[in-house]
Amino acid sequence: MDDRENMILDEMKKAGKPVRPGDVAKSAGMDSKEVSKIIDSLKKKGLVNSPKRCYYAPVEE
Repeated sequence: MDDRENMILDEMKKAGKPVRPGDVAKSAGMDSKEVSKIIDSLKKKGLVNSPKRCYYAPVEE
């Protein structure tokens, strides 16, 4: 995992609830399109899931 993926995952964990990519982008100070791409990458790796449409949360370990 690269630094940006780690940062996005950390922001999602800090939120403590399912979040939208735009919310993560604001807290991380990044562009929301870039955050969406990173979340897609994390989903493919099985680190993030989508409990409801357009919301994402880290997979519990």
